[in-house]
Amino acid sequence: MLVGYARTSTVEQEAGLEAQERDLRAVGCEKVFAERVSSVARRARMEAALEFVREGDALVVTKLDRLARSVADLLAIEARLKTKGVGLRVLSMGGSELDTSTPTGKLMLTMLGAIAEFERGLMLERQREGIQKAKEAGKYRGRAPTARRKAEEIQRLRADGVKPTEIAVRLGIGRASVYRVLQKSVV
Repeated sequence: MLVGYARTSTVEQEAGLEAQERDLRAVGCEKVFAERVSSVARRARMEAALEFVREGDALVVTKLDRLARSVADLLAIEARLKTKGVGLRVLSMGGSELDTSTPTGKLMLTMLGAIAEFERGLMLERQREGIQKAKEAGKYRGRAPTARRKAEEIQRLRADGVKPTEIAVRLGIGRASVYRVLQKSVV
């Protein structure tokens, strides 16, 4: 059985997630696990996919960066799959497909994973440099905390008798953030 896994980092990347799911189904994936979560967060659907696959199956992803956050992560995932007798297929590898059931595929997976990790490190370094430069120029302030922007609404809902947990659900913020805002309004 071919089992697909699709991931995007943000809700704004809906089209990218849909494209991944379409491509996975086009190659014959009977089941597709999809999620919108950062690669550094807990990836519940990926874990579900890894639990679901069984001997003789292949886990299919459209790109390597959709599956793993680092070479170590990639190799750990590949080892879990190997233990279960499951192959890994990556559909888009510069115009060709990668299949870890072959020795060449395994070699390429390790090499490409290392290159992807190196590229990400360079990108993060450039990002930090850009942020530092913007801070020095007084142009970077970071994002305003979501709960602080909603402080008036939090206080209004609490005054209306809405419990903090319900406020958090209604406003799409964390319960601890609601308590922080309410505590500051008391002091």
